[in-house]
Amino acid sequence: MKECCKDPCSPDPGIFRDSFLLPHREEILRRIGHCQQKYERITQKGHRSLEKFAMYHKEFGLHRLNSGWIFREWAPNATAIHIIGEMTQWQIDPEFCLERKTADGVWEASFPLGAFFHKALYRLVVTWKGGRGDRLPTAVTRVVQDPDSLIFNAQVWEPESPYMWRHSSPDPADLFIYETHVGMAQETWGVGTFKEFETRVLPRIKTAGYTAIQIMAVQEHPYYGSFGYHVTNFFAVSSRFGTPEEFKSLVDAAHGLDLKVFMDVVHSHSSSNEIEGLSRFDGSLDQFFHSGDRGIHRLWDSRCFDYGKPMVLNFLLSNLRYWIEEFHLDGFRFDGVTSMLFYDHGLGRAFTCYDDYYGNSVDLDALAYLYLANRFVHAMIPNCVTIAEEVSGYPGIATSQSDGGTGFDYRYAMGIPDFWIRLLKEYRDEQWPLSLLWQELNSRREDERTISYAESHDQAMVGDKTLMMHLMGRAIYSCMERTNTSITTFRAVALHKMIRLITLATAGNGYLNFMGNEFGHPEWIDFPSAANNWSYQHARRQWSLVDNEDLMFSCLARFDRAMVKTAKDHGILNASRARLIFVHEADKTIGFMRAGMIFVFNFHPDKSFVDYPVNAPTGRFKMVLDTDATGFGGHGRLRADQVHLTLKGGAIQNDNSQLSLYLPARTAIVLAPGKGQ
Repeated sequence: MKECCKDPCSPDPGIFRDSFLLPHREEILRRIGHCQQKYERITQKGHRSLEKFAMYHKEFGLHRLNSGWIFREWAPNATAIHIIGEMTQWQIDPEFCLERKTADGVWEASFPLGAFFHKALYRLVVTWKGGRGDRLPTAVTRVVQDPDSLIFNAQVWEPESPYMWRHSSPDPADLFIYETHVGMAQETWGVGTFKEFETRVLPRIKTAGYTAIQIMAVQEHPYYGSFGYHVTNFFAVSSRFGTPEEFKSLVDAAHGLDLKVFMDVVHSHSSSNEIEGLSRFDGSLDQFFHSGDRGIHRLWDSRCFDYGKPMVLNFLLSNLRYWIEEFHLDGFRFDGVTSMLFYDHGLGRAFTCYDDYYGNSVDLDALAYLYLANRFVHAMIPNCVTIAEEVSGYPGIATSQSDGGTGFDYRYAMGIPDFWIRLLKEYRDEQWPLSLLWQELNSRREDERTISYAESHDQAMVGDKTLMMHLMGRAIYSCMERTNTSITTFRAVALHKMIRLITLATAGNGYLNFMGNEFGHPEWIDFPSAANNWSYQHARRQWSLVDNEDLMFSCLARFDRAMVKTAKDHGILNASRARLIFVHEADKTIGFMRAGMIFVFNFHPDKSFVDYPVNAPTGRFKMVLDTDATGFGGHGRLRADQVHLTLKGGAIQNDNSQLSLYLPARTAIVLAPGKGQ
């Protein structure tokens, strides 16, 4: 089990190694104390475990017993609940009426074994004072949509034989994450399936060298175009991709390839849909959510959980437990953490100083839930990986609980991709501020592990552009042949490689790539909607482009494989911070060391440099990666595996040994120490 906060009221938890937090010490200790007190209340001061508390999915919903079936639901405001479905010819039947068992709203009914059967469709009719509505159970584990009426129904899912797992979770490894979306992973127009992903995409990810997949849109969501972020049924695998067993098979196959499987978990908000989702489930607006305006996320058109309610904590923690136990997931990327933390969801705020975090704008109950979630999953699986999608920079999110933090293993370095887009939009190549770039790439707290990336799904969505689209524009449709000699193509291909390499080489503790971006996938992501006449044209991945050796896309993919392999072979992500050797703004060159290797980048659009002096430890250095190699779509201006020897003295600092390098324009090289030949 990972360490948790042993003494949250200690005068010097490790988080205060950052002396700039000391002026906020009282407030930070109050927040740590609030989280610990919440834990103690739930566990009755340690006399029961969080595992015994997180039982929502086991207590509620439809469950088959040896003697029959039992169904329970939580609906405090309801006055009656009936089950209707194929077993009742979709009519209210008194034999399928639930009985209120407790004053706090637990309803229950028992049924004989013949009352329900595998794949039977059903839903609830919930009645409350002044109203009635069709609803799906709050803990439903299978939901399907009728292709004609488009109505969603719950489905009994009790296959005769349980899934037989073949592989265990891989051992911990350097974190190279391949962010994916099953539905858009196929090339044909339509919605991809778990089976297709398992057979066609997983082998590509393994070949590319990544060590984990992060799957989006797993939880059921009625609107495909929401990218999976408007969840209605938190315990249900989205049926548009396949069955629960097919998702288990995908996870199992990934484990067989030594790939960890993470899931995007959306606990930051819930769909406002009322028939399919949780909103107004029992006729009240505040069963799971805040009442009034606080319960509505205006920008996202969704509902905001009230994390102060014990049953909400039970529901959400149980949800994490369910995905771990039922589907053997290895970790979670928590979506929308900033929105959870701040009453105003962090909208329109710059967060330029620590004062912005320690006023009265933070929802302490949301903070406590995140604390509990991390403590819970790490107790269940010590190697479980939790990642915070948190854009404000809230201190301590990825600091251990023993040091006074919230306990996430990693946080995304979300400022880096935004900065790359800003560079491409606002600066000419010859004006790139390399010192500012260095600062952005390395701006992270010492006590928090981060995951860097040049672009994720956010940058690829309609309304923005991928890096390759920014670099190529419409020329991407006509100028990607390997025989093309235009400056447009060379610039785009060269910078695409250099951007990714410097991002990975300076990454804190992990690196992420969104599916297809490793080969410069053209165009954007746009799911079917009325605005595009319900087209799937941009909701797919064109793998045939990367498979075509006559196109530059294959070169970019080949480089990405070499880059990831180099980083893995030399332990880049486990090494201490990169150490800057030099920045030359006029030359547009930058050099640094990490893991004993030397990285040198010449971003200049047209100037190549001969005998460029670079300070280095005395010895031999072999070139292990060259972005200009012909196999990577470059001009081949450097000799493969070139060995360089340091020289004493030089043009910059006579008391240091130096390398004398040829640096072609728009080229980066990586040198590793060794004897060489």
